[in-house]
Amino acid sequence: MIRNYGDFCAELLKAGFSVATGGNDEGVFGLIEHGWDQQPPGSPIRWHTGDPETDPWEWRMRVLDERDDVAYAKVFFKKGGFITKEWYPYFLAARRGGNTFEDAYSAGLISRSAKRIYEVAEENGSLPIHDIKRLAGFSRNDKTKFDGAIVELQMKLYLTICGRQQKRSRKGEEYGWSSTVLCTVERFWGRDVFEQAARLTAGEAAQKITERVYALNPMAQEKKIIKFIKG
Repeated sequence: MIRNYGDFCAELLKAGFSVATGGNDEGVFGLIEHGWDQQPPGSPIRWHTGDPETDPWEWRMRVLDERDDVAYAKVFFKKGGFITKEWYPYFLAARRGGNTFEDAYSAGLISRSAKRIYEVAEENGSLPIHDIKRLAGFSRNDKTKFDGAIVELQMKLYLTICGRQQKRSRKGEEYGWSSTVLCTVERFWGRDVFEQAARLTAGEAAQKITERVYALNPMAQEKKIIKFIKG
C-alpha cells in the first residue's frame, strides 16, 4: 500500500512509469487511483488536501522540485503521467524514432501552432505557460488552439513540465495561481537519455514497454497499451 510521498517515489522507480490519475480506468497502469473512495481500506491518501505527504496532486510538482530522475507531463492519453529516467529513453525511441523536431515538422507530424510554441521554448529555456503564450503571439481567442498545441508537444515528448511559477505584476510582486513552467525535453534530461534512446529502434522500445506493462498489469488491454506507448 502506498501511504505517503516516499512510498509513491519508491514504487514509481520500481514500476518505471504511471498514469497520474485513473491509470487502471484507462486499461493500462496507475499507481494511485483518483478519489478517496478508490483507495484501499485504511489508506491515508486523500486528493486535493494540499498535504505534500498524502495528497497525490501535490506529488506531481514535488517530484520535479526534489528529484532529477522522474519526469511529469501530459504524456499518457493526453493526461498527466510520470516516467522515470530509466524508462524515458524507451518512450523517446517509440514516439520520436530518432527524429528531430525539424524532421517531424517537415514530415507534417507537428502543427504550426506547436512549432511556434516550441521555438519560443527552445530559444528562452524554461518558461511559464503564460509567457510562452505571449511570446508566441497567441491571443485570448486562440485558447483552444494554444492549449491543444501545448498538449501535443508534451505527448510527442518535445516539451515537458519542469516546475511552476507565479505571475508577477509590473512591480515584481507575485499574484494569482501558479503557472506551469515548460522546457524542452532535451533541456530537462540532457544528453545521456538521448544517447540511450538512439541505441533503440522504435519496435524494440515498444516491445520493452509492452512487456513491462503486462508485468505491472496482466489484465492490460492491447489496444490501450499501443495508445499508451505511441501517444
